[in-house]
Amino acid sequence: MKTLPLALLFCLLPYVALAHHTAEHSKSMMMGQMGDPSPTRYEAPPPPEAFSGPAHAADIVFDPITMAEARETLRREQGAKNAYKIMVDRLEARMKEGNDDYLWDGQGWYGGDLNKLWIKTEGEGEFGEDPDEAELQALWSRAINPWFDFQAGARHDFLPGGLDRSYLVVGIQGLAPYFFELDAAAFLSDEGDLTARFEGEYDQLLTQKLILQPRIELNFSAQDVPELGLGSGLTSAETGLRLRYEFHPEFAPYIGIGYERLIGDTVDYARAANEDLGGWRALAGLRAWF
Repeated sequence: MKTLPLALLFCLLPYVALAHHTAEHSKSMMMGQMGDPSPTRYEAPPPPEAFSGPAHAADIVFDPITMAEARETLRREQGAKNAYKIMVDRLEARMKEGNDDYLWDGQGWYGGDLNKLWIKTEGEGEFGEDPDEAELQALWSRAINPWFDFQAGARHDFLPGGLDRSYLVVGIQGLAPYFFELDAAAFLSDEGDLTARFEGEYDQLLTQKLILQPRIELNFSAQDVPELGLGSGLTSAETGLRLRYEFHPEFAPYIGIGYERLIGDTVDYARAANEDLGGWRALAGLRAWF
């Protein structure tokens, strides 16, 4: 009867050894992943012969000239392909007691991953009247990292009373951390006036189709421009909340509320011209792209 437990013990010994070996191996792997300061195994670096061949291994088997042509074709077809997008970011009616008006804000681009041509336009006016102001920009855009583009080009403002202005434009546009969309630019006019604009917005997904978008726009001027009603410093600020429903990503009507206000010496120019200083507005519009 005493021989049975002994026999069982001898039978279990291989399994006990295997379990011990597995546990030690797992411990070693875990310590290696955690940065064990004293690893038990070392891996030798690759031998110099590993780097003695051509940069592309396929050149060993196929004609290197043929392979170079194939790689260039692949680069053009996959990495140098041009595309385009047209975005109507805001096409809206803005309602305020005794002063309803409209606004448009759109942009489009054509190009590749690194270089693009951007066209931007925006303007506003009262219903039934010609636009009070309209703006058109043509910009060359160059990617400076995966998230931001440097932009430079020209802008022309169409203003009543023969006050049209042209500008040189320098700016950046892209996606900041936490998915804030930013667009900042400086403008130097043909009259020597320096102004700047900053725009930021963020899409907060309430559902996959219902999206709340806060937005802010700030405008600056480096000097007084009396003929345009601009004072130096911060000239105006505009904020808003827009709630849109994306029936399709390309088609999203929205409603919202916005507040805009002239600031600083710009207020004095507006009062002298009997112009509106700003205030709250109800918004209704459409966002679309193709």
